[in-house]
Order: sequence, then structure tokens, then C-alpha cells
Amino acid sequence: MAKVAFHTLGCKVNQYETEGMMTQFEQFGYDIVGFFEKADIYIINTCTVTNMADKKSRQMLAKAKKNNPKSLVVAVGCYVQAANKELLEMIQVDLLIGNTDKGNMVQVIETYLESKIKPEVLDLSQYKVYDDLWISMTQDHTRAHIKIQDGCDQFCTYCIIPYARGRIRSRSASSILEESQDLAKKGYKEVVLTGIHLASYGIQFDDYRLIDLLEDMQKIEGILRIRLGSLEPTLITKDFVSRIAKLDKVCPHFHLSLQSGDDGVLKKMNRKYSTQDYKQAVNRLREKMPTCAITTDLIVGFPSETEAQFEDTLAFIKDIGFAEVHVFKYSKRSGTPAAKMKEQVSPKEKNNRSIKAIKAAEGMKDDFLGQFIGIKMNVLIEEQVVLDNQVYYVGHTTNHIKVYTLSIQPLERNTIKSIDLKQRFRDGLLGLT
Repeated sequence: MAKVAFHTLGCKVNQYETEGMMTQFEQFGYDIVGFFEKADIYIINTCTVTNMADKKSRQMLAKAKKNNPKSLVVAVGCYVQAANKELLEMIQVDLLIGNTDKGNMVQVIETYLESKIKPEVLDLSQYKVYDDLWISMTQDHTRAHIKIQDGCDQFCTYCIIPYARGRIRSRSASSILEESQDLAKKGYKEVVLTGIHLASYGIQFDDYRLIDLLEDMQKIEGILRIRLGSLEPTLITKDFVSRIAKLDKVCPHFHLSLQSGDDGVLKKMNRKYSTQDYKQAVNRLREKMPTCAITTDLIVGFPSETEAQFEDTLAFIKDIGFAEVHVFKYSKRSGTPAAKMKEQVSPKEKNNRSIKAIKAAEGMKDDFLGQFIGIKMNVLIEEQVVLDNQVYYVGHTTNHIKVYTLSIQPLERNTIKSIDLKQRFRDGLLGLT
């Protein structure tokens, strides 16, 4: 049978979708090989979140054709949606497939090979169908991502994703629950719910939202942990927190997108909340779940961000006290309103602000981790690593603390162990059995 190789760029949703496409090809009898091996078909699941992501997508497409000049090179996904005319000019690319055909990739490719009929890359601005994908196994054998939603209606001024992913569509609860049950039977202890705009899940349903789905997933036998992907602070209402706090399988780790700690910058970004709204959401979570981890994303150097506004952001994130902050220097993305804004911040200034924000983030992480030194916590063992000739068993707590465990007896992967947390170590904590 023909050999197929995959390469994924971008987010967890893309990773899930690649695993779903791999599942399809395996079911049809194709051999899945590594990307740098010689294959008959190369499928690159592209990303377009930044101009650099576009460049990396083009590089991997060219690399695929170089691996085997006689192969079929397929570009699929977000970059295709955003710039299919540009990709048509790449001689290394044989076939373009948009985000709507990932669920029937085998049929699309086989049709092309037989008759040279190419699929249409649809305009997603009016597309309202959720295209179901399933996975049978994941490359991470202890944690499985489950995509429950696609699309975004937020139109943040720096972001191209609503144009590449289209409007909000939600997956049916029955499909999600069935896949979750299937993964539980295969031994997965933890599932991570992911989507382009997770907080909007169920918005087109009559009376079924994310919290209702979580309550149903709580009942699935075998699934011991349910972790949430990135959320919006607007989701964190009193009712949501009251209900989620009763679900012991839901991990107390909430990644709440912030992007800026200054209200003026948030408004220019077209974010739908204020710093006061954000702080209220955090307070609600901590009131019900005192040991929860609050993590976030931060963009520094957004167009016209002044030094004073950046200092406001620094003060705000320190006041919140995040467990972890992912700091990004603003990157101009063609096709977005922010790319046309005047008063672009210089690369030097963006770099300086990034250094300051990262330093603040490191201090907050130390403070967060320090709370748990000297106590026992349950850790899902994920892998064994050797560092400086010493074996460690690495895993995470429910609130996403990375733990490096020393143990006289071997610890089995995909088991949950009670670990004594002893001291700060590398990017997490050192533990003993």
C-alpha cells in the first residue's frame, strides 16, 4: 500500500486534526511513515497565525517535494484557506485542501489521483457545518486531545484565524461523549478539550453549553482527568464556577487569555472584556478552587502600546499572580486591522518589553510552585527521562505542575501516583515516591 507522511504546524487543534487524518488513512490500509522518510504522499497541515507560520508552511511543503520529487505533496488547512492563490504558485505543491475536507481526506486524495479533480477551497464566512473527525490513538499515550468546536466570531484586530477557520461551529455532545468513551476503553486517563474558541461551545444549541458537556463527561468511567484548553474570561460566570467546582474530574487549571493588562490596549485589540472583568473571573475561580493554576497569554508591543501602558500590564499581571505566562512579541499579520495601524512599536522596544514580562512571569511561577513544596499531590506519570545520568519519572498534577520524580521502584507510564513534592527543579518540582 502507498506510504503517507504527515507534518503539523501550529496549534493543538491542528495536532488533533492531523491525528484524525492519520486515523482515516490507517483505516484504509495506508502505511504511515515519518515525515523525513520517503513517502508517496506528503500531507502538511499548515498554520497561518503569523507571517512566520506562513513561511514555515512553505518551507515544509518544499521539503516534502525534496524528500521525494515524484510524491504527491498536499497542503491542507489554515494557510490554504487564507492564501490559496499564493500557494497555487508553488511548484512543489500538487494539491490544496481547505479546512472543510479534513474529515474525508482519503476520498479527496484518491479522487484526485484517479481523475485529477481538485476540491474547491470553500469560503468559510457562511459555513455552518461542524466537520467531524475522530482519533483512534494519539502520539501521546497518556493524554488525548478532543476537538469539540471550530471557528471564531471574535475578530481580534491582530488575528487572522476567523478568516482561516470561519464562524463558530460546535460538535454534537453525542459525538464527543462517544469518542471520549472509546478513548477511555483504550486506556487514556486524561482528555484535553480543545477548539478554536472553546468558550463559545454550544452557542448555536438551544440549551447546552460547555458546562453541560463537562457535567456529562464527568460520568464517563475510566476518564479520570478532564483538562480544558484556552478559555475567555467572559465564560467565568458565577453559575459556571459554582457548577465546575463540583466536578472532581475537571482539572483546576484555567488558561484564561489576557493579551494585555491595559484597558486601552484591550480595546484596540477588540478584546471583549476589561481588566476588571478579568480580575473578577480570576477571583471567582480562586474563591471556589484556591489551589487552581491560572495561566495566560500576553502580547507585548501591540501597535501604539506606550511605555506607560506596558507598565500597567506588568503591574496587572503581578497583581493577578499567574502560575505561568506565555509572552509573545506582537507580530504583524498581513490581512488584519492591526497590521495597518500606525505607531508600530520598534523591534528593539518589543524585545525589551518581552524580557521584562518574562522576568516577571518567572517570578510568579516560582511563587506559585513554592506553595506546593512539602505536600503530596497526585501525578499522572507520562514519561521516563534521563538527566545527568539520573532517571526521573515525569508527569503533571491536576493543576499542571510538572513533576520530576525520583523513585527506587520503576513507575509505570499512564498511572497516577501520590508524590512528595520536595523542591524547585528545572521547569517544575522535584518529587519523591
